[in-house]
Amino acid sequence: MCRVAVLVLGAVLGMTLSRVGESQMRESFDAQVPVAPSPVPIDGSRWLIYELHLTNFSREPLRLQKLDVLDDTHDRLLVSYGSQDVAARLAAISSSEIKDRIVAPGQRVIVYVEVPLPPGISTDSLRHRIEYASPDGTKVDHVLTGTVAVRTAPRLVLGPPLRGGPWAAIYRWEWPRGHRRMFYALDGSARVPGRFAIDWVLLDAQGHQFRGDPDLVANSLGYGVDVLAVASGRVADVRDGVLESSRVSTNPAHPLEEAAGNFVSLDLGDGRFAVYEHLRPNSIRVARGERVRRGQVLASLGFSGDSTGPHLHFHVADGTSPLRSEGLPFVFERFTQLGYFEDLTKTTQSDLRRRERPAPNAVVMFDFE
Repeated sequence: MCRVAVLVLGAVLGMTLSRVGESQMRESFDAQVPVAPSPVPIDGSRWLIYELHLTNFSREPLRLQKLDVLDDTHDRLLVSYGSQDVAARLAAISSSEIKDRIVAPGQRVIVYVEVPLPPGISTDSLRHRIEYASPDGTKVDHVLTGTVAVRTAPRLVLGPPLRGGPWAAIYRWEWPRGHRRMFYALDGSARVPGRFAIDWVLLDAQGHQFRGDPDLVANSLGYGVDVLAVASGRVADVRDGVLESSRVSTNPAHPLEEAAGNFVSLDLGDGRFAVYEHLRPNSIRVARGERVRRGQVLASLGFSGDSTGPHLHFHVADGTSPLRSEGLPFVFERFTQLGYFEDLTKTTQSDLRRRERPAPNAVVMFDFE
């Protein structure tokens, strides 16, 4: 073959490779799921609750358009988030705002994901299809991520942390400042200790939380009631002595190390710890290292630390510290669901639930056999 022909052929091959590269190889997002999800039964369905971290490694801003969560085990779509759903679940690592779902070069964002699983189907792994575009919408592409394992660890089944009720299980996945979306970067690791946290508030039959002046802490219906061990185990850590305000409105800001107020961490075994926060000062009845039995009184519900009102903050994590740990899923052995707490009202329905997590803002009674 002559030299001219070689040059022409080389030019054609170069153009072909360039076009293939432009259409098939485009830098975009690094996608990571730091904590693998495991199925959690909620309100009759099983859910995967986790965070998808996205970092823009390209040299141009990218607008997130769509996110598909795929069952890699059975090769099917589990849930699809359009632009509005993505926007509602999107948050930046820094305090900077994300406008129009545009992620700047080098910026890291989080998509908070909740996936309902089909009944009777076990999923071992997930993949994510991320559709993105240039800010002006002229270039649209997608990236298909690697697999994410779904954990199949034995479900953690707990007894009640409180007696009777009705108790409102206060939390919502979508609250911007809710426990689910609060990261703490301590000791070189960013963690979400309250990923599955519930704030427990006692109600009366009309859905009220207080008797009389709601600003007085002592008027809270739940203030001072017994807090119970959800399982037999060893007390891993205790803190007492954080003072309370007598009024909700005068509760001052606390340093980060006192945000949880007075607390007890209970070692449940297998690297899992039950954490009780905002306990009443001088009410803790157990000491570090002490063995306790399920149902034993640990302390009293209080208002210590950063709190918007008297309640019991309860979560399970992989460490003893309220903030230096990752939140883990759990279920309660049994409770009766009465309805849902919304704007100081609740519906009336009675439904015995076994081995479930209460739904967001569900109102429940804890039953004792």
